[in-house]
Amino acid sequence: KRGVVFVSEIVPKILIPLITNTLYKEHYRKLPMRHSNNQVDSNYTQYLYEWKLKGRWNKLGATVNNDFIAMQSGSAEEFILEHYWGYNRLSDVNSLEYQVEHVPWRIGAVRGFVFDADVKELYGDAFVPYLTAKPYSAFFAEGSAINVRTATKL
Repeated sequence: KRGVVFVSEIVPKILIPLITNTLYKEHYRKLPMRHSNNQVDSNYTQYLYEWKLKGRWNKLGATVNNDFIAMQSGSAEEFILEHYWGYNRLSDVNSLEYQVEHVPWRIGAVRGFVFDADVKELYGDAFVPYLTAKPYSAFFAEGSAINVRTATKL
């Protein structure tokens, strides 16, 4: 099954890391966070997400077209976003598999973006060359509520 593994996830509340890191062996961390969304004009909105790490505000943001559309089948966006299974390393010989349910997400075209983060601290040295290079593309997903099923040991 095609799925996803999360290397590092940031949330503003301590309860989420306590539960997910314990039950699913996830890699959540609690950090101070803030966000904003500002209407640029009738066609675009600017979204900005920030987290404070080692005394510095890091950020990820985009100026997005307000007309969200369905992802095209076979597109890069679909390949990156449409994962309904999650996997985590439980031990040297076992993994956890869990199902994630959500409606298909719609995407908005990105006119401009910003990513200013301490990649090494967030993800480790191995990710620095990839997450500091110029991106191949940028898109913005609408998102939705999700349901995470009980994990199974593999």
